[in-house]
Amino acid sequence: MGGDSTTVPKIRRIAVCDLDGTLVDSDVALADAFLALGVQRSEITYGHVLADECLRLGISVGEYLNVYDPSKIAPFPGVTELVTHFDRWAICSNKHAVSGAAELARFGWSPEVALFADSFIGPKRLEPVLDALGLSSSDVVFLGDTAHDRQCAQSAGVTFALAGWNPRAQAKPNDVVLSHPIELLELLTG
Repeated sequence: MGGDSTTVPKIRRIAVCDLDGTLVDSDVALADAFLALGVQRSEITYGHVLADECLRLGISVGEYLNVYDPSKIAPFPGVTELVTHFDRWAICSNKHAVSGAAELARFGWSPEVALFADSFIGPKRLEPVLDALGLSSSDVVFLGDTAHDRQCAQSAGVTFALAGWNPRAQAKPNDVVLSHPIELLELLTG
């Protein structure tokens, strides 16, 4: 384990995490790129496959990526500390692969598996991540911030944890809601 093993119990399950809105606060960067291309703020939504959202808004992915500024993205407070505790972990994100990989490198994060939008037909799914990790649904916890993330976990039979530190995250009655990233360790060690 990456941290002090005398203070953190042994991790028994593996974290699979969404990226935008879960580990990193990317709302400003995502919105600013659309705004720079003339999209009205009221038309901007989050948590979608970039290609689908660009098509809906009448712009090309290339145009979007040309104005997208990753320097406006930062980890949510506590996330960098959290990932230092992981020996094994994964990313499952609708983010474009080029910008997703660049962000992981910029933050010095090295998940065992990182699957982005180009790895899926349609929106992200957890099953390819489980296959790549060689794990069953009971071996992981999926950390996300959207209704799609919740559905992704439910479809794969995976425990879902809501990134409650994101003010846009909307809890449902049976959600495990985390108020700080480090709280995920309790789910992984239990």
